[in-house]
Amino acid sequence: PHSTMDHQPKFFENLSGSGKAIGVLTSGGDAQGMNAAVRAVVRMGIYVKAKVYFVYEGYQGMVDGGDNIVEVSWESVSSILQVGGTVIGSARCKAFRTREGRLQAAYNLVQRGITNLCVIGGDGSLTGANLFREEWSGLLEELAQKGKIDEEAVKKYAYLNIVGMVGSIDNDFCGTDMTIGTDSALHRIIEVVDAIMTTAQSHQRTFVLEVMGRHCGYLALVSALACGADWVFIPEYPPEEGWEDSMCVKLSENRARKKRLNIIIVAEGAIDCHNKAITSEKVKDLVVQRLGFDTRVTILGHVQRGGTPSAFDRILASRMGVEAVLALLEATPDTPACVVSLSGNQAVRLPLMECVQMTQEVQKAMDEGRFVEAVRLRGRSFENNLNTYKLLSHKRPDAELPKTNFNVAVLNVGAPAAGMNAAVRAAVRVGITEGHKMFAVIDGFEGFARGKVIAAVSMNLYLSSGLIVFSTLPAKYLEKIADQMRTNNINALMVIGGFEAYLGLLELSAAREKYDEFCVPMVMVPATVSNNVPGSDFSIGADTALNTITDTCDRIKQSASGTKRRVFIIETMGGYCGYLANMGALAAGADAAYIFEEQFDIRELQANVEHLTEKMKTSIQRGLVLRNENSNENYTTDFIYQLYSEEGKGVFDCRKNVLGHMQQGGAPSPFDRNFGTKISAKAMQWISKKLKETYRKGKVFANTDDSVCLLGMRRRNLVFQPVAELKNETDFVHRIPKEQWWLKLRPLMKILAKYKTSYDVSDSGQLEHVAMHSPKEAETGAI
Repeated sequence: PHSTMDHQPKFFENLSGSGKAIGVLTSGGDAQGMNAAVRAVVRMGIYVKAKVYFVYEGYQGMVDGGDNIVEVSWESVSSILQVGGTVIGSARCKAFRTREGRLQAAYNLVQRGITNLCVIGGDGSLTGANLFREEWSGLLEELAQKGKIDEEAVKKYAYLNIVGMVGSIDNDFCGTDMTIGTDSALHRIIEVVDAIMTTAQSHQRTFVLEVMGRHCGYLALVSALACGADWVFIPEYPPEEGWEDSMCVKLSENRARKKRLNIIIVAEGAIDCHNKAITSEKVKDLVVQRLGFDTRVTILGHVQRGGTPSAFDRILASRMGVEAVLALLEATPDTPACVVSLSGNQAVRLPLMECVQMTQEVQKAMDEGRFVEAVRLRGRSFENNLNTYKLLSHKRPDAELPKTNFNVAVLNVGAPAAGMNAAVRAAVRVGITEGHKMFAVIDGFEGFARGKVIAAVSMNLYLSSGLIVFSTLPAKYLEKIADQMRTNNINALMVIGGFEAYLGLLELSAAREKYDEFCVPMVMVPATVSNNVPGSDFSIGADTALNTITDTCDRIKQSASGTKRRVFIIETMGGYCGYLANMGALAAGADAAYIFEEQFDIRELQANVEHLTEKMKTSIQRGLVLRNENSNENYTTDFIYQLYSEEGKGVFDCRKNVLGHMQQGGAPSPFDRNFGTKISAKAMQWISKKLKETYRKGKVFANTDDSVCLLGMRRRNLVFQPVAELKNETDFVHRIPKEQWWLKLRPLMKILAKYKTSYDVSDSGQLEHVAMHSPKEAETGAI
């Protein structure tokens, strides 16, 4: 996913799957989003004219054969996108571990001509698949010797191609930033933590939460970051000797600061530095004996595997499913079995066994007590999470803090976006740790002009709540803001917001010629539900809004389950940016999404209506159409609703729904809390560096372009970009970037909704290797 300018598009029209048969199975523990992956494999497979088979009950079904291996149609995967778990079932299978079992499985596949397998599961399931592939020709020879298949079949089905997708809530597979199901599991954990926080506050309680993760502490670590837990125990990073004393000191200090609750998160596989288990009960007993605090244990268990998949998991699984089918079509006898994974914001293919070996290396390093190595092997994303947690969780005594005499102000600009509080909290905490005096500006630039600047000593903001902000640009208040900068001796600014924040920074940097007060380092952290800020693939708040849209679409679709055929027209926010409409459509399984970036006319509307009319004549009962609020000034939501109502008469009826401001509200999703926390901490470290660089003769003076930056996520990294350089990438009239990565996913939504379209595969198709990164690389910042 990047701008289409740096390569010639290459389309898959020449990749025909006719004559090929693909089997899809889910194996090992279930994970939310597996159904989205199954749906994508089936629909993409049928789209390229391959036959697609369900293999029910994982490897057990492959060994048992019969009704467990069934050819499927387009409608077979209708209405499964929003269902958690896996509809085709998963089972542990002893038989497949024996050669006899694999022989039987090979026979069952050959009977149906299946030589392409898509396996969705954990590392155990994928290792099993690889062994099966290596033995394949030997198994066919044996079947021929036994007279079960003829020599013709041995030649015809000589090779087995395998592509894996990792479905595991633990995120314990090396080579991918996120596995299918991880984000949804985090949603379950955070929902529980938010609920516990309100009850614990009533009683001054300590809660010990045990989350899943027998070998991997990802869920514990990220949920600790997202809820500001007091302490976390994970297998990869055991606490130092004497942790019992340190933890109790920290808990009692927090109580002394009038903090009414303490949260401790324990991964089920947590250990101490002698490889002995640290259990939630052990932690509870320790707190009760040493401190006498009222302490409760909550073990989340299988709740974490349940519920509907989050928007992130549905989009991730859909992208991976399509990529997996492409990988199978391109596979040759020499291609190693590969796994489709996510790196930053890109789908990549990696050799399966390299990933499995690295995953096993982590466990080996942990068993041998090489914990620093274990964290490094887990990858950049894990390492960054851990470093950010360490940075934010341990407040050093005031006497130990450095004193820089720099004053840094943080302000929010523009409409509210869920996750802003997490960003402010991280900024203030990191700033205090770095020795600066931190100020919070209330009510954005307008509040700044009026002198609403307060010292932020202990911004104990709740990560679970929203924040009210004002959207006024600074241009008309420049003189007053300069006065306030001077009065409060502000040496650096951090602005958290959307397009207004970006325009605001451009105005402030332009005013440097007139006001020396603005010659200080300034950084912007993107936060807007519209996700329309140039220079960043993601903005804080967009993920929460996307989940709201997805949940609402699920409910709307469900509301029609007792009625006759019905189509819903839903209007989303986003200004001129179609991100929410497009990605919401992909996550909710919509039939069309109308956006400003892809102009449409009456002929296209007519074709969409006809397409839906045809679909409704099958067993499909419901249609879903999303429209971005500013996609077209004449083809309004009402117009589209009336057009569909008139044209669909006798086949389906219509309903419309404008989602409105509910998209800006609600508790921030784990992704937004985590993203807000990490990106903001990084921005504050940049400010510290710039302050040191620009401090001359007793004052800070920064007037170069690179002292006014936006920190954004680009493909695989977090990058600081001067706002002056981003001007060329901006369509100021419509307040959107000129190039938007997610437009590459447009065809994906159309393919999954049964439209004929061409899909640019230039970014895929290259098999990469699992890169071992250097410690320095971790600092460049993957998310």
